Amino acid sequence: MSFKEIHIQTHKRSEMVDISRTVSDFVSESVNEGIVVIYSPHTTAGITINENADPSVKSDMIKSLNKLIPYKDSYKHLEGNSDSHIKATLTGLSVTVPVSNGKMTLGTWQGIYFCEYDGPRSRKFYLKAISG
Repeated sequence: MSFKEIHIQTHKRSEMVDISRTVSDFVSESVNEGIVVIYSPHTTAGITINENADPSVKSDMIKSLNKLIPYKDSYKHLEGNSDSHIKATLTGLSVTVPVSNGKMTLGTWQGIYFCEYDGPRSRKFYLKAISG
């Protein structure tokens, strides 16, 4: 089993950062058959898998999340980032991807994203490869 902490700097309040290459490099060094878990230890950021061929998918997702969960509303949370907590809950904090022959078994158009909802910030995420 291998573990790695990755540091990332986000640049906008809400953005999706493609971390597929970072995860792929870790997998190729860590496991031939098994799974890789990608986890965000933050309550206002998430991890998701979605299309990475067309960059407009990221902006469409952020736009739709912002429309569904506006930045300013009648939230009671005093820090002013309730929308970020809700978005992170909807996105989820982790994904698990099967690994075969040293490669993730993502679909043709799929990529892995770190989803920032309360940036810009210095963040981190964890990678855990488990052989099996």
